[in-house]
Amino acid sequence: MKLAFSTNAYLNFSFPDTARRLAGIGYTGLELMADVPHAWPAYLLAEQKQAIRDAMAANRLAFSNVNAFMMHAVDDKRQKYWHPSWIEPDPHYRRVRTEHTKKALSLAAELGAPCITTEPGGPLEGRQWGECLKLFVEELKPVVEHAEKVGVPLLVEPEPDLLIETADQYLEFAKHISSPYLGLNFDIGHFYCVKDDPAATVRKLAPLIRHVHLEDIAATRVHHHLVPGEGVIDFHATLAALKEVGYVGWVTIELYTYHENPDGAAKTARERVLKIAGEVGVQFG
Repeated sequence: MKLAFSTNAYLNFSFPDTARRLAGIGYTGLELMADVPHAWPAYLLAEQKQAIRDAMAANRLAFSNVNAFMMHAVDDKRQKYWHPSWIEPDPHYRRVRTEHTKKALSLAAELGAPCITTEPGGPLEGRQWGECLKLFVEELKPVVEHAEKVGVPLLVEPEPDLLIETADQYLEFAKHISSPYLGLNFDIGHFYCVKDDPAATVRKLAPLIRHVHLEDIAATRVHHHLVPGEGVIDFHATLAALKEVGYVGWVTIELYTYHENPDGAAKTARERVLKIAGEVGVQFG
């Protein structure tokens, strides 16, 4: 496996500075936020893309993923992470999400990133689950076609309080679109929040996992990302399960809640994850 850190904790830093800081802490990979201030795809100039490439090369970093989940640039007053969603009642507003995701896929292809992640359908807002699933699938299909065209997988990330929360819901969704360019971003903390045991869920969803997000969650199961060791998730069991199923891809630590001290969170998280990994015989290359 390979260990990375998400730049969505570094909202107060430029991308070159973020890359330098993460490399200095000891990371060999990072997840690029396809959003302000790092890489909003809609208006990213060629020279800005080159600056990203240059920063990655100068710091000997590799991309783990492009995070197209958050959309701070839209500045939706309801919530800046998952709005506009794939299942907005207004089709014109849904288009903002679909076009952003296509642009993020193209950006990932240009930069050589292995995949992008997106939100799993948005809040139901009083509608029936089956109705919203049908809408999500229909909106996603042309974007999956674009993923196939540019050669970059699109990964859906189950999230508490959105359309797809649990492992069973993801499996139901996966029946409706068959493509090698559609997969699962397995967020350890999110599954814990919805009472899916992370280690057992790794085994259940193993063939579908293409990328992993890692953060801790409190015993309350409230969705708030914590530095590993500050919550109650059994990372020994979860990392051991990933090893057992033969997962060898990226594990990205995602701590966007620590934007006031991202360096401290990144450093402590890395130390703790590497310690646990060593205790269960997992090697991060």
